[in-house]
Amino acid sequence: MQFDDDANLDTSEVKDVRNSRIPGGRATIGGGIVGLIALVMGLLFGVGPEQLGLSDGSPEPAATSSSAAQVQQTCKTGRDANAREDCRLVAVVNSTQDFWKQEFTKRGGQYTPAQTVFFTGKVGTACGTATSAVGPFYCPGDQKVYLDLGFFNELRTKFGASGGPFAQAYVIAHEYGHHIQNLTGTLQKAQDGRQGANSNAVKVELQADCYAGVWAHNATKTPDKSTGRPLITSLTEQDIKDGLDAAAAVGDDRIQEKFQGRVTPESWTHGSAEQRQQWFYQGYRTGDMAQCNTFR
Repeated sequence: MQFDDDANLDTSEVKDVRNSRIPGGRATIGGGIVGLIALVMGLLFGVGPEQLGLSDGSPEPAATSSSAAQVQQTCKTGRDANAREDCRLVAVVNSTQDFWKQEFTKRGGQYTPAQTVFFTGKVGTACGTATSAVGPFYCPGDQKVYLDLGFFNELRTKFGASGGPFAQAYVIAHEYGHHIQNLTGTLQKAQDGRQGANSNAVKVELQADCYAGVWAHNATKTPDKSTGRPLITSLTEQDIKDGLDAAAAVGDDRIQEKFQGRVTPESWTHGSAEQRQQWFYQGYRTGDMAQCNTFR
């Protein structure tokens, strides 16, 4: 996965509050077993902690910014994205939003940008307070994606994914898939409180995987606003394999087998490893969001 060295990164699309402090903030998810359960419930679920029942409903304090971790100071160009992980993630956010803006315009719609928030440990959102244990998530209340970069190490060490830059890109693109669902009115279908292999929650997750694949198909063809050239200059076969591997690693059956020793499809919220791979590849193969109707 390579980026155009001369492209300018738009860091306004990312808010970096790593190593910041939430004054008076109370973690609603603990570590250890409680945190692990929350992670299994919330991993890539696409909605904030309030919808997962992990918030006390009280107003969330704002984070106090720290100068120790500001991508605005270090992530300027595609060259930086090729050299630094956090800058690479900024570039992925830029590429993803470049594509969806153009896709919405092509379809006669208007895309509303969504900011990604990098945080460490704990963060306050419009959906409640969350810790890193929840994993990456999208909050429809403030239309932001939340990500603790330490999750990518856990994706390898706890969930057995092969990792790699594109595995990280897949996670971000999946969360932006939820943003697309929020804009098109689909995301609310997942919030009916039902679980199971045929639930709307699973169908929403699989569609977000498909949307991630649609972006991947178009990533090397989408002009960047700063240069008119694609920000991502190459995706290899190995990159796509890493994305498929990450999708499988967070399948409900894989997670349940690993952490509870048995598979219980009646409690699924994401879909099986095979389904997640299937729908990501469906999007990647076709490059067409119209082919991502998981509700049929």
